[in-house]
Amino acid sequence: MRILVIEDQEKLATALKKGLENEGYSVDVLGDGESGQRRVEAKPRDYDAVVLDIMLPKKDGLAVCRTWRAQNINLPVLMLTAKDTLKDKVTGLDVGADDYMVKPFGHEELVARLRALLRRPRESLPTQLQAGDLTLNSATKEAYCKNRTLELTLKQFSLLEYFMRHPGQVISREQLLEHVWDFSYDAFTNIVDAHVKNLRKKLKSANYEHVLETIRGVGYRLKV
Repeated sequence: MRILVIEDQEKLATALKKGLENEGYSVDVLGDGESGQRRVEAKPRDYDAVVLDIMLPKKDGLAVCRTWRAQNINLPVLMLTAKDTLKDKVTGLDVGADDYMVKPFGHEELVARLRALLRRPRESLPTQLQAGDLTLNSATKEAYCKNRTLELTLKQFSLLEYFMRHPGQVISREQLLEHVWDFSYDAFTNIVDAHVKNLRKKLKSANYEHVLETIRGVGYRLKV
């Protein structure tokens, strides 16, 4: 899952990014409303949810959310604010926010709220995936090969999930960087190759490493 955080308080934005990445999400951070609005409008399918502050430079979060909804961009939005009045909450929900949290808040609650939003069906994406002898459950973060549990890191799990949601398709390194990591990574880094290599090692323990093939000069493909 890829989350966009639009928050101008650098300390809070950094904490949100670190905390959500520790939960297995890929997180991008932007510091003003205009750039956040443009990012989502340019690639609305790149993100699974947005954490959106109300008080932002250049354009406030209420206006940003209202604009997205007017364009039928139905990305789940969790709105953050320092205001705790009923009127402010109603205003946030009326412009199209899916949920609302008042600062300061606990990390555990924010993660729980995000999980609840992500469970709402924006598209019919199954949580249980099957590809050959591979089985993966995106809700429980469990993966099996030939009924044997695969002990995967969060990043390896995210890689495998992306491959299993696109079986038989050639996936470029750039696509993996965009969807499993975030936009700040250098496209020429070997981080993708290193993680795929480690994922293959886990698959090899079940004699199934051949299912993930390298397409020379392009990327990878999960054979089905």
